[in-house]
Amino acid sequence: MEGTSFLLKRTMGAAYTFIIIFGIYIIYNGHISPGGGFQGGAILASVFIVHYLITEDKSIRFAFLTLLEKILYFTIVCFSIFFVLYNNDRLSMEAKTMYLLIMNILIGIKVCCGLSVVFFRFVLFESR
Repeated sequence: MEGTSFLLKRTMGAAYTFIIIFGIYIIYNGHISPGGGFQGGAILASVFIVHYLITEDKSIRFAFLTLLEKILYFTIVCFSIFFVLYNNDRLSMEAKTMYLLIMNILIGIKVCCGLSVVFFRFVLFESR
């Protein structure tokens, strides 16, 4: 954008770090508090969206984001099937907590990729 002010660019440049830390915090504590993978992933995707709105950086690698999203989907499905088939009665509470944490991380990254791809597809290819 031509009219983007210097102050807005500098402020958001400093805020990126806090937004990313907040998104990671929401994902990491999703198994013990409200929030989790989807909410944290949406917060992390907002960093990419705000970055585009301020700089209009068009060097987005759609193929990489789409491939990463597909790999994460496959990993989530396989990890869930493995966990269900392993017999949950024998697992300790720490193992179940670790499962929830890993699922939150995988879902958070997948949601971040998915929302970013949807936004960039609409902005770059569907806008007329």
